[in-house]
Amino acid sequence: MTTAARTSARCLRAFHPRPDAAARLVCFPHAGGTARAFAELSAALPADIAVDAVQYPGRHERRSDPHPGQIAALADEVARALTDRADDRPLFLAGLSMGALVAFETARRLAATDAATRLIVSAALPPSHDWQERDLDACTDAEIVAELRRLGGVPEELLIDEEVLRHVIDLLRTDHRALRRYGCPADATLSVPVTVLLGNADPKADVVRTRGWADHTTGAAHTEVLPGGHFALADPATGAARRLTELIRADLT
Repeated sequence: MTTAARTSARCLRAFHPRPDAAARLVCFPHAGGTARAFAELSAALPADIAVDAVQYPGRHERRSDPHPGQIAALADEVARALTDRADDRPLFLAGLSMGALVAFETARRLAATDAATRLIVSAALPPSHDWQERDLDACTDAEIVAELRRLGGVPEELLIDEEVLRHVIDLLRTDHRALRRYGCPADATLSVPVTVLLGNADPKADVVRTRGWADHTTGAAHTEVLPGGHFALADPATGAARRLTELIRADLT
C-alpha cells in the first residue's frame, strides 16, 4: 500500500460498521473537531445507514500526520478515500461548520462520477461568503476558551484539562488558518440537492445568513431548523438522526 493510500484509509472512521447498509453517510467535523464528534450520531442512526466520520490530520490516530493548511487539500484527501472505497450505495455528505466547506469541496471533486447523492450542511455560511472568522493566532487562549463555551459542544471537563485544552486550541488555530485562507467563486455549483440543517439557537448561522447555499447548486435546496445550537447536527437529542434518516430514505425511494 502506498503512503497516499494508507493516509486516505486513515481519514475515514466507522464507529459502527454496517456493511449491509443501503446508504453511506460521510460526516465532516467542525474546526478543532475530530471524527468522534459524530460517534453518538452514528449510534443513533439505523442499520440501513452506514456512517463514516472524517478524521482530519493531527487528530488521535492521525496525530503525526501534518495538516495541509488548506480546505481544498482536506477535500482532496477525502475524495480520494471515497473513490478508493467506492461501491454502488448512494453516498450522502454531511458537514458541520467548517466541515460543511470540506464536504462541499469534496462533492465538487466527486461530481465527475456523480458519486454524491445529497449534500447536507449545518452551522455554516455559504462557501462564497465571507465568514468573517476571527484570527485565532491573534487571540489569547482565554478568549478562545470563552468562544468555545459560548458555542457549546466541548464538555467542561475537557476545557479544564490543561493537556487536552492545549491540543484543542492548537487544532482550532490550525483549522482556522485553513478556513481564513479559503475562497470559493460565486459560480461554483453542484448538481445535487443541498439541505441546510440549522440549530435554532446557533449564534453563528441562521436562516437569513445561510440562504446563499441555494446559489451553489443547480439542484433543489431547502433549509430546516432543529432545536439546538451550533452543534445540532452532531447531537441526537436535537432530532438530527431522525431527520437525516428521513432525508436519506426519501432519496432511496
